[in-house]
Amino acid sequence: MNWRVIVQIRRLPHHDGLPLPTRQTAGAAGYDICSAEPEFTIGPHERRLVRTGLALAIPAGYEAQVRPRSGLAVKHGLTLPNSPATIDSDYRGELMIPMINLGAEPVVVTRGMRIAQLVFQRVEAVELQEVAELPPSERGEGGFGSTGAGG
Repeated sequence: MNWRVIVQIRRLPHHDGLPLPTRQTAGAAGYDICSAEPEFTIGPHERRLVRTGLALAIPAGYEAQVRPRSGLAVKHGLTLPNSPATIDSDYRGELMIPMINLGAEPVVVTRGMRIAQLVFQRVEAVELQEVAELPPSERGEGGFGSTGAGG
């Protein structure tokens, strides 16, 4: 079966001259997205909403997850405070990336720098049904660490 999901993308004026989101290898799950902001510095423990100059039309039944780039997180402490962030299929505004510097040093973010990645996922609509009792399971009400993993 040869099918593709089409995500329409619109460049806003301040994205001029920048690349569209791109997978860096054929096996990459994420599409790198870059900052459309003029150069700025994000200080330790500072948060900032970064403009990308892009708007998406994600098909119904899908979402885009915004995830941090591991290299920025490890080398500089730059990550997303709400990772993964979700872009819903009915949102048509500018894609904005919330960033936080968890490192000890200020980090310069330049225009065109790859700051995050988009991963597109199918989303199933479910019906929530209120009940008086839940059916039993092997795990039951065991919480964090109750399965023996890590503790």
